[in-house]
Amino acid sequence: MSMTIMEHLEELRKRIFRMVAAIGGVTFFILGFHLTPFVYRGLHFYYPTFSPLDNIAAQVTVDMRHQLLPPTVQLIQTAPGQAFFSQFYIAVMLGIAVAMPVIVREFMAFLTPALEKKEVQIIKSVTLPALGLFVSGCVFSYSVITPYMLTFLYRYGQSAGLLTFLNVVDFINFVLQFMLAFGISFQLPLIMYAVTSSGMVDRKFWRNNIKWAVIAIVILGAAITPDGSGITMWFVAGPLIGLYLGGMILSERRASRIGTLKS
Repeated sequence: MSMTIMEHLEELRKRIFRMVAAIGGVTFFILGFHLTPFVYRGLHFYYPTFSPLDNIAAQVTVDMRHQLLPPTVQLIQTAPGQAFFSQFYIAVMLGIAVAMPVIVREFMAFLTPALEKKEVQIIKSVTLPALGLFVSGCVFSYSVITPYMLTFLYRYGQSAGLLTFLNVVDFINFVLQFMLAFGISFQLPLIMYAVTSSGMVDRKFWRNNIKWAVIAIVILGAAITPDGSGITMWFVAGPLIGLYLGGMILSERRASRIGTLKS
């Protein structure tokens, strides 16, 4: 049964409200509670305790400082409220990540009636891999790209005997920016796979345009890296080129499989 425009808008409003409620609930929990460790039978566990001033976001900030910054860099705040806003950014980012299954479910439920059966099947087949790749991209950025990039950039100051101070808001924005960028960028193979599976392009499209893709990726890497040395951009461009090649191979295999079934 077809729906009127107002009914579509009402359904969209309800689904957006559920998404926002899921993100808000997780964000409130992260800002209001502290994870207290305890040991049970030799295993380490955590339980939440209400502590708005020493919350999970503050714990994440401490972990970021220890894991990502060289020992010579001091993390500071230069104005009242900067520590709170940095923790708020972390809480919202984690809220989006934790609530991602709810976001995807509500988005798919709203979009599915407008799609054909083949398109729905393609989207359903890549939903779980997309979530996994988003998390993988964030983890890869946090554990590999960001620490190496920060160490590389601040090593110049260390060699000159300089004491480096970094604003906490700038630091958090930098880390979250790269985590989000890599989380989204890791969707590239699935996007290529979905486009090829839908028949919008043929199996050789990605291979024939690889040089233009590499140029675009290098430009993107140069645009989002913080210095003009031309070196740090490869921390971003290198993994993206690898993802493009992986998506190209995956798409070609998918197209070959479809061709075999049709024949």
